Amino acid sequence: FFVAFKFFGIFTATAVAIVASLAQIIYVKIKHGVVEKMLLLSGVIITVFGGATLLLKDPTFIQWKPSILYWLFAAGLLASQFIFNKNPMRSLMEKQVKLPDNVWSNLNIAWSLLFTALGFINLYVAFNYSQDTWVNFKLFGITGIMFGFIIVQTIMISKYLPKEDSSIENKNGDAE
Repeated sequence: FFVAFKFFGIFTATAVAIVASLAQIIYVKIKHGVVEKMLLLSGVIITVFGGATLLLKDPTFIQWKPSILYWLFAAGLLASQFIFNKNPMRSLMEKQVKLPDNVWSNLNIAWSLLFTALGFINLYVAFNYSQDTWVNFKLFGITGIMFGFIIVQTIMISKYLPKEDSSIENKNGDAE
């Protein structure tokens, strides 16, 4: 999207994003036999909002797309937790880290709040700055925010991670 936008503009970039998204879904289906719901959801949203952008020659639709996707992610996280009593964050990460139930709950809520905020921030940038600034923010700003959030989350859960034994063993297996 970014490269196509820089060289050919928003409409070509939108078409490239739609084709890339559909190609990814087809590739995953052929390679793995099943496509995850999140990838399908993303593909549908890019196709619908990107298609509206192309048909109506109005970039507003593609600028709304990230916000809609983020809000759906947030709603999905919250609905999973509070309606279906499932925690998607736990499902994704519990093989790597063991956390108390309340920490899993807080982690899930934190991610839903992040996605909610990202949706509003995206719209603020999209409608208060140039299209070029929005594209740069969408790629670099959102990525930076998420990277920072992951670092903060890692620090927050690090106290629950097992501590490594700091003793050093010599050749005979004795700790020094």
